[in-house]
Formats: sequence, structure tokens, C-alpha cells
Amino acid sequence: MDPVTEPPPQKRPVVVSIVVVLVVLSGLSNALLGLTVLLSRYQVPDGDVLVVSLIGAGVILFGLLTLAVAGGIRRGSRGARLLVTIYLGIQLALHVVTALTTAWDWAVFVQAVVELLVLVAVWAPPSSRRFFTR
Repeated sequence: MDPVTEPPPQKRPVVVSIVVVLVVLSGLSNALLGLTVLLSRYQVPDGDVLVVSLIGAGVILFGLLTLAVAGGIRRGSRGARLLVTIYLGIQLALHVVTALTTAWDWAVFVQAVVELLVLVAVWAPPSSRRFFTR
């Protein structure tokens, strides 16, 4: 690295560090929530088993994808910020469907609040916008 051509490394703002922790927690809790929704298919009427199974699998998938993007968020990748926004948007839609088809209303509500906090923290503060320039 040539110090003349390379800009000095940018220090990660505290808000971004908090976002990384929230993204990891969101991904893990979505994977666990998806697993419980998937297992709750045994408690729904026969006509809803496929729908509940697909919703549970989708919540697990996007929870793991969100978890995978946390490293990119930590490094300040704009692509990772965009991906986490897309993944969380899809997860919010899945949570609405989950709340309508299962009895996991309280867990879905808590998870949706965490995801909205992540989205606000990724996009709102000026320090985080400057950090995501790569």
C-alpha cells in the first residue's frame, strides 16, 4: 500500500458497530423463528401445512442470508447495505404473512421492530452514510 495514493482507513462509527451486532442478532433470531414456524406446521390444519412450511423455510433462508451480509456491513460495503435492506424488506413481508397464518404474533412483532431499527440505523445517521462509500 502506497501511503500517498491510498486514503487512510476510515474508522467505523459506533452506529455501524451497533448495526453489525443488530444484523447478526436479527439473522440468528430469524433463523430460530423460521425453525419454530416450520415446526409449527404440525399444529395447523392440513390445508395450511404447505404454506406454513414455505413461510418457515423462507424466514430461515433470509435470516441466514442476513447473517452472511453482516461482514460486508462491518467493512462498509454499499452492496452489503443494499442487500441487507432488501433481505430485511422481504423478511418484514414474511413476518406479516407469518402473523396472519400462525400463532407466533408476539415473536414476529419483536423481530419486525428489531429489523426496522436496523434499517433506520443503516440509512439514517450521517456518520453511517459517510462510512458506506465503498
